[in-house]
Amino acid sequence: MEVVLNGRSANVDQEMNLWEFLLSKELDLETIIVEHNEVIVKKQEWKNIILQNQDRLEVLKFVGGG
Repeated sequence: MEVVLNGRSANVDQEMNLWEFLLSKELDLETIIVEHNEVIVKKQEWKNIILQNQDRLEVLKFVGGG
């Protein structure tokens, strides 16, 4: 199965939810927001979304500064 992550193809070897996928990409889950198929998804919903072939994900990372 293949999903699109920030405009690039990413292979998914097995059925997994969004939370598992994000962990597999070694992302800091506390500093990101995720858009799934053009809808921003709340963190508490990540475990409920089972990825499907050709899903589109956009991951944005918050960066602190000042």
